[in-house]
Amino acid sequence: MRLQKLKVCLLLFRMTFSVSAFTFGGGYIAIPMMRKNFVHKLKLISEQELLDMAAIAQSTPGAIAVNIAVLVGYRLAGITGAIVSCVGTVLPPIVIISVVSMFYQAFRDSTIVSAILKGMEAGVAAVIVDLVIDMGQVILKEKNLLLTLLPFFVFIANFIFNVNALFIILISAILCVIQTYIKSKQGGTFG
Repeated sequence: MRLQKLKVCLLLFRMTFSVSAFTFGGGYIAIPMMRKNFVHKLKLISEQELLDMAAIAQSTPGAIAVNIAVLVGYRLAGITGAIVSCVGTVLPPIVIISVVSMFYQAFRDSTIVSAILKGMEAGVAAVIVDLVIDMGQVILKEKNLLLTLLPFFVFIANFIFNVNALFIILISAILCVIQTYIKSKQGGTFG
């Protein structure tokens, strides 16, 4: 049994390290990569579990990529898996930032590096749009009116009326808790 857990921990480290090392743009970019590896390729967790973990990761303090890696690690190998996943996720940025800081002046003035970063911005935007579409399809499949309409109203509140994001998060959380409470009282399923 210990050998199996060691294999899972090594797999977690390798996967979280590679996702962290080769994704630029933050946690929202890491989520599709984790889905590709942990859900589709390795089939270690389900699509719904990853969606739930993404929701939890977004609502907890800290970097989303680290939070979701810790949740996946904990789900697959307990506390040890969470620690291994955390280390695997934070190690690449620490190394990259250390190298960049050593050569900061050269990076700052390089037109080639500036052009590469501009190109990466376009790629990050495309991946985020893909993630929004995929997550939107999962929400629509649930046929939950609140979850279907909430993103639209959140966008309107923030983009048009400039409502503070913290207030939007609190109101959204309260609405979802109320909906869950009502469904549980009616004997329905959660969701």
